[in-house]
Parts: sequence; structure tokens; C-alpha cells
Amino acid sequence: MRVISLCPSNTEIMEYLGLTHLLVGVDDFSNWPATIASLPKLGPDLSINMDLVEQLQPDIVLASLSVPGMEKNIEALKERGIPNIILNPQTLRDIEQDLIITAKALGKEERGVEAARHFRTRIEKVKQQSANIKKRPTLYWEWWPKPIFTPGKTNWLTEISEAAGAVNIFHEVELASVQTNWEDVLSRNPDFICLAWVGVRKEKVQKSIIKKRPGFEKLQFSNDDQILILEEELYCRPSPRLLEGLEKLFTLLHK
Repeated sequence: MRVISLCPSNTEIMEYLGLTHLLVGVDDFSNWPATIASLPKLGPDLSINMDLVEQLQPDIVLASLSVPGMEKNIEALKERGIPNIILNPQTLRDIEQDLIITAKALGKEERGVEAARHFRTRIEKVKQQSANIKKRPTLYWEWWPKPIFTPGKTNWLTEISEAAGAVNIFHEVELASVQTNWEDVLSRNPDFICLAWVGVRKEKVQKSIIKKRPGFEKLQFSNDDQILILEEELYCRPSPRLLEGLEKLFTLLHK
């Protein structure tokens, strides 16, 4: 099979399935695992070079609707008659199912079922660890600073928070992504601030950016450890790497 992935989360699903060797091309933002570094790059996920996709003669393309605007990729694949499957995970359950769907499309259904079982087992292990936590800290997740965007109820980071023994302060908002403001954040008085800015490397995010915001002192944080700078690739992509993010978050919150 010759497989192309059009977004990082799809590429990471291939790795979790142990099928990365089938990839013949990926989008520009796919950067894990390291073994894909030499593959042809097809452009950013919202501007895929469809001529190059066609030249690579894939047996199947892993398309996605995980980011607004990706619909045009799917339309272009359809117009050119390029075989594809479309993934659109919003929850941990969706990611689990996508492992099965992808593996089945590649003729490896049993591998997908096993990967999904392993995925679920790792989540349950962390949930068991957090089950006895009496005081669950509240978390403010920020995945974009200007304007502020944070995950709402129908987002995997709300699930990740709960599994790690914590609560997303915007968990009641019936949206996947919520545009809000700093005053609203302050009024909810989180115990921790979790910074995972989409597309921004961890090294480029500084705690001072948050501490300089008006009214920060109202939060009465005891120390800088309550501001967590996290790897966006472990929290902002709907892929099995969220498991690594979950396990890390549990350790940071309850150490």
C-alpha cells in the first residue's frame, strides 16, 4: 500500500498502528515520528499540493476535517478520483475508532483493533490513578493568546482534564473551541494555567507573557509551577499522542 497523510494527527495514527513504513508523502506540519523526515512534503494542511499528491500515485489518502478549511482538500481528492478516507476526531472515543477505521482501510483490521484496545487501556490506567483524588484542581487551557481560544465541553482536552483528575474551567460551554477574554478567565479563578499554543514550539512560550496580563495577581498563585507550558503536539492534535500528554499532565498536577 502507498499511503499519504494530509495532517499531523493522521500521520501519528499511522505510527501508533506501526504502519509508518507505508507512507509515501505527508503534509508540511507532520513532524513525528522522525522517520518521516525524508518523505516528500505536500504543503501545509490547508494548502496541499494536489498535483504532487497525484504524482505519488497513492492507493489511499488519509484526509481530515480536524481543522476548518480542510474541506477543500477532500473536494480536490474527489474531483481527481483519488481514493481516500476522511477522519474527523473530536473526542478520545473518536480517536480510538479512527485507529480501527484506518487499519481496516489498509487491510490491517486486527492491528487496528489491538491498537484501539491498547489506547483504551492506557486511558483507563490513568483514570484509575486519579479516581481517589478528592480535590480536583481546575485548569485553564489556552491554545491561542490573541484573541484567546480555549477548549470547551466537546473537546478532547476536557476529557484529558477529567481523566487526569482535574476540571477544565470551560467544561460547561457547549463548544469544541471557545473564544473568550482574560477577564472571563480571571473570574473563573483556575488553579493551573496550561499553555499549549497551536503551532508554537514550547521553547517560544514564556510564563512572563501571562504574568504581565492585567489582574494576574488576583489569581494569587503561590508560585510559577501553577503555570504549565506544555508541548502543543501532545495536547492540540487529535491523535494517540494525547495519551503521552495525559500521563504527563497527571504527573505535573499531582506530583
